[in-house]
Amino acid sequence: MQLSDFSFDLPDELIARYPLDSRSASRLLHIDANGQFHDHAFTDILDLLKDGDLLVLNDTKVMKARLKGKRATGGAIEVLVERMLDTHTAHCHIKSSNSPKAGAELYIGEDAVPVTVQGRHENLFVVKFSQPILSVLDQYGQLPIPPYFNREAEDIDTERYQTVFHDPEKIASVAAPTASLHFDQDLLEKLAAKGVQKTFVTLHVGAGTFMPVRTTDITNHIMHSEWCDVPQATIDLILETKARGNKVIAVGTTATRALESAAQANQGQIAAWTGDTQIFIYPGYQFCIVDRLITNFHLPESTLLMLVSALSNRDNILAAYKHAVEQRYRFFSYGDAMLVDQAKF
Repeated sequence: MQLSDFSFDLPDELIARYPLDSRSASRLLHIDANGQFHDHAFTDILDLLKDGDLLVLNDTKVMKARLKGKRATGGAIEVLVERMLDTHTAHCHIKSSNSPKAGAELYIGEDAVPVTVQGRHENLFVVKFSQPILSVLDQYGQLPIPPYFNREAEDIDTERYQTVFHDPEKIASVAAPTASLHFDQDLLEKLAAKGVQKTFVTLHVGAGTFMPVRTTDITNHIMHSEWCDVPQATIDLILETKARGNKVIAVGTTATRALESAAQANQGQIAAWTGDTQIFIYPGYQFCIVDRLITNFHLPESTLLMLVSALSNRDNILAAYKHAVEQRYRFFSYGDAMLVDQAKF
C-alpha cells in the first residue's frame, strides 16, 4: 500500500486557521456503512446517534508546551516539550540553527530560566529544567497550535484549543483531540437527555501526530509512542453497550487508537489497559471495539487519514473528501467534522 494512495488536492483557503464563533456550529459529513455520504450540521449528531449508544472521549489536556528562548551564545531557540519524564526532566524537540550537544545550557523566557540538554532519546532531546516544568510552561509557554495555522497562538486558542471536558490533572498533550472541540456543554447535555452515554479514555497526544509519513510503502512507517489509559469503568460501559446491540462511537482518532490499543494488548479482547502505544491503523485492520468514528478532515498522506480509511475504506473516504472540497467544508483542527460508520464491505 503506497503513500500516494492517500493523496488528495486541498485548496489552501479551506484550511480553518481560526475556530467558528460557536463550537457546535460546524458542519458534519456522514459516511454511512454503504459508503454513501450525507451533509449535515454538527448538531444533527443528536439525530444520528441512538438512545443507548456510547461516546468515548479523550479527556487529556493540552500543555502550553512551546517555549522560546536563547542559547548561551544568544541564538534563538524553540523548545517543544513532548513528554514529561518527571517534574524536572522531559523529552523535547528543539529548533535551533545548530543542534545542541549534551551539556549545552539553554535559557527560557524573559527571565532566562536555565535548562540543560542531557543527551538524546531517538529523535528527541532529553532536557533537564532548573525549575518544575509545569511552572515554566505556565509562565512562559504557548499552546502548540498546529503548524498549518501559519500563526502564533492567540488568546482565542487558550479556550478553543481545549475540550470542554478535559481533566485538568491530565495536562500532558501537545495537541488537542480535535474531534472533541465540536462539543459544547449544551450539546453534551442534549445527548445525555436523549440517552446517549459518554465515557473517557486518556491518550496524551504527541508531536508525532503532525509528523509526515516518509516511507513510500506505508507498512514500513513506524508510529510515534504515546501513553494511554483505558480504565475498567470505560470497558464496563463498552461491554454493556455492545451487549444490548448499541454502537460504540469513538470521538477522534486518539480515542480510537486508545481503545484499539487496549484490545490489541489483550489479544483482541475488550479489556482495560494502560501503557505506551505505537499502534498504526491502516486499511486491512480489523476493528475490535470501535463501530463509528467522529473525526475531523485530515491532512493528505497522514496516518490519521489512513486510520479513517481503515474504518470505511479508502475509496469511500477519498470520494467523501472530494465532495467536502466541492462543498467548501473547512479542514483540519478547527474545521468541520465527519461521522464515519464501519463499512459493510
